This record gives sequence, structure tokens and C-alpha cells, in this order.
Amino acid sequence: MHVEHHALINEFPEHRAKIHALKLADHHAVRYFHEYEDVDKQICRAEEDIEPMSDDALKALKIRRLHLKDTIRNILVNEPS
Repeated sequence: MHVEHHALINEFPEHRAKIHALKLADHHAVRYFHEYEDVDKQICRAEEDIEPMSDDALKALKIRRLHLKDTIRNILVNEPS
């Protein structure tokens, strides 16, 4: 089964340059970027049955990824260019 990764660049293509700039300059934002990427990798590994987990655990990770995505979107929208 093909599992789609939800990379930040794919989720926010219009903010590609801002994501790159924040990765270089904003440690607060970088923490959220890394956590988002880690959660997304965990979800993909579970969905690919590389590291199976319960449905409840997978659901909790997907909810966490969604909350992180909202937080990152707020950072990208509210951070001056």
C-alpha cells in the first residue's frame, strides 16, 4: 500500500521560502517543524505496517499532526516575511 507523506513543503507550498528562512533563524518554529516531521514519519511507518500500532494510537498521532499543522500555519501566516 502506498502511504502519502505530509511533508511541510507539500502542505504549505506557498510558504516554501518562509519555511526555509525560519529553519535557519527561528528555533521556536524549528521545534514544531521537527515534531511535525517526526509524527508524520511515525504515522507513515504505522500505516505501512513497519511499526504497527493500535487504531487509537494512530488516531492520536493523526490528531497531534493536525494540531501541529495548525500551529505551523499560524506561525507562517503571522511571521513577517
